[in-house]
Amino acid sequence: MAGLRLGPLVRYVDWETGTSATVWVETDRACTVEVRCAGGGGGTARTFLVAGHHYALVVVTGLTPGSAAEYEVVLDGERAWPPPDSPLPPSTLNTPPVPATGAVVAFGSCRWAAPAEGQRDPVGPDVLDTLAARLAAAPGDGRPDVLVLLGDQVYADETSADTREWIARHRRETGAGADAPPDQVADYEEYTHLYDESWGDPELRWLLSTVPSCMIFDDHDVIDDWNTSAAWVADMRATPWWHERITGGLMSYWVYQHLGNLSPAELADDELYAAVLAADDSTEVLRAFAERADADPASVRWSYRRDFGRTRLLMVDTRAARVLEEQHRAMLDAEEADWLREQAFDDPGGVDHLLVGTSLPWLLPPMVHFAEGWHAALCRGERGPRWAGFGEWLRRRMDLEHWAAFTASFHRLTDTIAEVGRQDAAPATVSVLSGDVHHAYVAEPTWPAGQQPRSRVFQFTCSPLHNSVPLVMRLGFRFGWSRFAKAAGHLLARHGRVARPAVRWERSGGPWFGNQLMTLTLRGRTARLRLEKADAGAKRSRRDTDRAGARLVRVLERGLTEEK
Repeated sequence: MAGLRLGPLVRYVDWETGTSATVWVETDRACTVEVRCAGGGGGTARTFLVAGHHYALVVVTGLTPGSAAEYEVVLDGERAWPPPDSPLPPSTLNTPPVPATGAVVAFGSCRWAAPAEGQRDPVGPDVLDTLAARLAAAPGDGRPDVLVLLGDQVYADETSADTREWIARHRRETGAGADAPPDQVADYEEYTHLYDESWGDPELRWLLSTVPSCMIFDDHDVIDDWNTSAAWVADMRATPWWHERITGGLMSYWVYQHLGNLSPAELADDELYAAVLAADDSTEVLRAFAERADADPASVRWSYRRDFGRTRLLMVDTRAARVLEEQHRAMLDAEEADWLREQAFDDPGGVDHLLVGTSLPWLLPPMVHFAEGWHAALCRGERGPRWAGFGEWLRRRMDLEHWAAFTASFHRLTDTIAEVGRQDAAPATVSVLSGDVHHAYVAEPTWPAGQQPRSRVFQFTCSPLHNSVPLVMRLGFRFGWSRFAKAAGHLLARHGRVARPAVRWERSGGPWFGNQLMTLTLRGRTARLRLEKADAGAKRSRRDTDRAGARLVRVLERGLTEEK
């Protein structure tokens, strides 16, 4: 009898008709997967095979707009979900009314897997576990329409003690990964264990079975500072274990994360997906794709667009699409940058809120911004070869690789945001959603007189979902916004011959630290922001607390537009 290994995960929900969705699963053997919905609707798919693992993405049709349909997952005719003894409510497929009047978008990044029940959690309660507990206690109360996960869904280079023990046992038994670091994953099989550990968490598993999700990778999904420079890439490619690591990382990302980002129409046109479904064993098909994607990043687009009624989300790949030649460094290659601009301007007047999802912040504390521009200038030789060598050394040790370190890309993104916001039929808000930096803050840019967009423009940075940040970095993030820090940043920029950007920005909220989640509530042309933390000290009852006794505590609630 077949069983579920992971999932179900609700991924795509059709906001145009409100009648279809996709559900992702991993099973323990080949089988036919069926999703059956109470009141009608459903879908079936046969599993496909990758490296001994079985997966399916089921397209569910016949749903009713504006409904919450309970569903079950059936494998070869036998019910596998929900578990018969689960204390959690039934999983539901939630569809928007048509036309939709708004969307609720929750987002954040950077999640270490939560420890097993009964084990001590060194970084405090997991905010997604805590959200799941609240929704399970009151399923209709504050459920987001979509969960946007902005990178570092798994940590391939910072593994738990349990995973390190599993890796050691696996390598002894198979002989695989002998050259790889003992505390990091080496290949596809070891990546599957990371997802088992992370997505097998009962609360998170239930949450992802009932709240649709959008995902994009960041560096730790592969390795810290992934693609930080051409010199870094050359060094890694000379490392004996790197080829299997990057190949397994891209293969597993496509299977576990990227596939569910696509709509049924995109899946139907996807040649790789068709080849995977057609193969008896698609391991080599997917492996060849991953090797090609690493060798030629322009051969694949990981970025994608999702529309939630009149809210548009553009999820941007800021890792694999980089151009790393020092004289032409770019966060996005030319084709990717053109795609972003085209999607941002598509359907003028048809978007009330434009969201740009990027794992890396666009607007950093000013001192950090100018430091990154300065070091990028050094690396491309503005101050000679000795300074260039120092710049590369510094880049790797200080994680100086955000939008500010790709000067031309920073300006192009800034210009795109401003031009979208200056249109006659501009969105009410243009918001950049980011993570990575293990704290949360709100930044608001301003342009010179006569150039300010009609749209309200924000950057919302929210991280981590479940991780930590050292005290010295907390102090540094606070200091980075100070007047003295700005002055120091300007001196660095002058030394690097870096021009000041036309746009300026100020922090209008934060910094906040802890495991936290931001939520945008978008109704018509109005918008509200909420920030909540998982706080073990705030427990009041077991009704809406997670297994660690944590509760979500509201830190911030503010309107972003005039209420009408």
